[in-house]
Amino acid sequence: MRRLTLCLLTILIPFSARAERADWSDLAALEKEGARVSAVAVDLAGNRVISGLNADSPLTPASLTKLTITAAALETWPADKAFKTQLLTGAQVQNGELPGDLILQGAGDPSLDDHSLWSLAAQLRGAGITAIRGRLIVNASPFGLVACETEDRCKALERSDTAYNAPLSAIGVDFGNWCVSVRPTTPGSPAAVRGCGVTTLPIAVEGTIRTVSASGRQTFWVERVTRAGADVLRVSGDIPMERGQELYRSMSNPAQGVGLLFRQILREIGIKIDGAVQVTASIAPEKLDILAEYEGLTLREQIGRMLRFSNNYIADVLTLNLAAETSGQPPAQLSTAAGTLVQFVSRARQSVQIGKAESPPAIFSGSGLTPENRLSANDLVGLLAYQYRDSRRFPAFYGGLTVPRDAPFQFLRTGSPAWLDRVALKTGTMEQPHSVCGVAGYMRKRDNGWIAFAVIVNGGPRMLHVPISRAMSAARTDLEQVLDRN
Repeated sequence: MRRLTLCLLTILIPFSARAERADWSDLAALEKEGARVSAVAVDLAGNRVISGLNADSPLTPASLTKLTITAAALETWPADKAFKTQLLTGAQVQNGELPGDLILQGAGDPSLDDHSLWSLAAQLRGAGITAIRGRLIVNASPFGLVACETEDRCKALERSDTAYNAPLSAIGVDFGNWCVSVRPTTPGSPAAVRGCGVTTLPIAVEGTIRTVSASGRQTFWVERVTRAGADVLRVSGDIPMERGQELYRSMSNPAQGVGLLFRQILREIGIKIDGAVQVTASIAPEKLDILAEYEGLTLREQIGRMLRFSNNYIADVLTLNLAAETSGQPPAQLSTAAGTLVQFVSRARQSVQIGKAESPPAIFSGSGLTPENRLSANDLVGLLAYQYRDSRRFPAFYGGLTVPRDAPFQFLRTGSPAWLDRVALKTGTMEQPHSVCGVAGYMRKRDNGWIAFAVIVNGGPRMLHVPISRAMSAARTDLEQVLDRN
């Protein structure tokens, strides 16, 4: 009997190991080829682990990090919190003239756009102000232009041909970008290059974009370069008739850029302004008159856009705002501000007792744009479980997630009916320095119970780049098996 028992144990032990990995068979196959994987699914009725694969292994989460700033922001401010941008002055308006400086006071509103600036300008004009004799002072407190820490944002200080790498500031416009309108005219003539919200861009434009026939080939390009502290747009190429476009190029200094743009808006609305644009991050004196103010999107709407479209600018500006709010001091850099998120994730996971973390997560940005960020599947599910149990904040948190059938990206709109309709998630992807593909969120059980899940796939030394389509397919297939059983 003793020999028979030992024989049965020898058979059962390897069988049990195979059964545990079979729960994540496609992801396990990727891992065998050289990918790194961390995955877990937890039934939230009692924090019961349904299945896990390296659930405590910290990996690069990319934009899954945005779940951390979402949760921390909702715990700090109410979901209907709105950041208010104001126009202030210490001078007295006399016969329609403001003899002193006009202060554009920021409040860390990531959603500020040219429509917001026009609203502020219209309020001034409506109050009868027709001239400003002083300067336009852009006050970028509660934090100024923070030091760049990621390669993309540091390079963007000198040049950029995209929008996602805008430097961070407490006040910016259009997510820290110049919005450029390119409109064809007649074949053979230069296209019109102007601002989306202004007739004339307040920065120089070098070169021309030629208008060609509607059947012609589109070859135009727009690049922002910075010389001696001044932004310049360089343009060239062809644009076909009837193919006008609006595009965005990051500013080198969003606070300076918003000042230049607002001064141009004032001029175009009929308010003369004599002084230059000056940026400061000093706290404004208390005895100032409010001439106009604009409330941006509510926090609920901001995080919805941030999660759905994975907006890095919103995530990192909120991270800086959060650090300034909780510490009472302006953060010098984003990585310092992100320490607030580390504390929050550690506290959330400990509260719901998901796994046993050997060390705190590593978070250097709320956006996940920093590849040095490290989170495990258990870190993310701990956060998701914590939010699920917070009845006051959970609706706003859950409302920002994407249901695959309604996703803005095609790669999510594929799968079984259960995947398309019973899942709400956030994705995270990255290509450098190794590939990252992750999903995390909630699944609804057939009995209307809830499951929290997280899957992170990173490229490894033997497989540096895992195709996103393949990693996503493996995650979806394995999660569909969880759905089938629940």
